[in-house]
Amino acid sequence: MQDWKLNRRFFAAVAAAPVGWLLLFFVVPMAIVWAYSFGRNTGLTTIEFSGTFANYARALEPLYLGIFLKSLIVAAITTLICFSVGFPVAMAIAFAEERWKPWLLLLIMLPFWTNLLIRTYALLSLLGRQGPANSGLEYLWDGTSTVSRLLGFGAFEPFEPVPLLYNNFALILGLVYVHLPFMVLPLYAALDRLDKSLIEASLDLGAGHWKTITRIVMPLAAPGIYSGLLITFVPALGAYLTPDLMGGTDSQMIANVIERQFKRANDWPFGAALSFLLLYATFILIALQAMRTRRGEARS
Repeated sequence: MQDWKLNRRFFAAVAAAPVGWLLLFFVVPMAIVWAYSFGRNTGLTTIEFSGTFANYARALEPLYLGIFLKSLIVAAITTLICFSVGFPVAMAIAFAEERWKPWLLLLIMLPFWTNLLIRTYALLSLLGRQGPANSGLEYLWDGTSTVSRLLGFGAFEPFEPVPLLYNNFALILGLVYVHLPFMVLPLYAALDRLDKSLIEASLDLGAGHWKTITRIVMPLAAPGIYSGLLITFVPALGAYLTPDLMGGTDSQMIANVIERQFKRANDWPFGAALSFLLLYATFILIALQAMRTRRGEARS
C-alpha cells in the first residue's frame, strides 16, 4: 500500500468525509457535554457555563464513589466469569475441524442479530417466578421425579419460587449473557493464530494439558486475552439497560445514576460530570493497554 506521505492530497480527500463525520457527530457533541460538566443550572431549562468544578467535587462524594466502586466490582466479576467461560469455548472453536469453525462462530455471533432489549426480556421471562427456571426447580423439589429422587430431594416443604430477578445475581448473569460474545471472539482470533506445533511439542515433552495451557497457550495468546478483557470490561462498566431491567434497587450502576440526572433530576451538569469521570476511567484503561502492547513489541 502506498505511503500517505507520498500522495497527501489523495489520502486527505479520502479521509475528509470520515474525519468530518467523526468531528461533527462525535467530537462536537462530546465537547458540548464536556462543557456542561463545568456549568450549573440557573433554571429548569437553562445552564450557565461558569467553569465551576463543583459537579466533579459532588461526583467524588462517598455516595457516588460507592456506586462507581460497585460498578467497577460488578464489571470485574462479569469480565472474570466471561473469561472463565469464554476461554474454553474459544479453544474448542480454534481446535475444531475446519468445516465446523464457521458454524460454531455463527452460533457465537447469532445473539448480535437480535436486539439487546428483546434478548433481555427473553431472559426476564426465563428467570421469572413463573418462568422455566423456577418451573424446573419446582419439578426437582417435589420429590416425585426420578431426577429428584436421585439427587435426594423430597417434598418436605411447599416449593417457593426462587428470586432469580432484581438482585445482584440477576445483574451479573444478565451482563455475562450480553457480553460473553465480546470475550469469545478476540480470544478465538488469538488462539486460531497460534502455532499448533508448539502445543504438540509441549505435550510430547511431558507437560500436561494444564501446564501447556498456562505456560504455552496463554502467554502466546496474551494480546487477544488482554483485548478480550478490555472489550468486555469497558462496556460492562457502562452498562445501562441490563441493570435497569434486571437489577434491583441495590443493583444500580453508575450509568443508571447518569441517566437519572439527565432525565429525571434535570441536572445535566452533574450528569455530564459523572459521564466524563466514567469516560476518563475508560481512557485510562485503554492507555494502560496501549502501553502494555508497546512494551511487549519493544521487548520482541
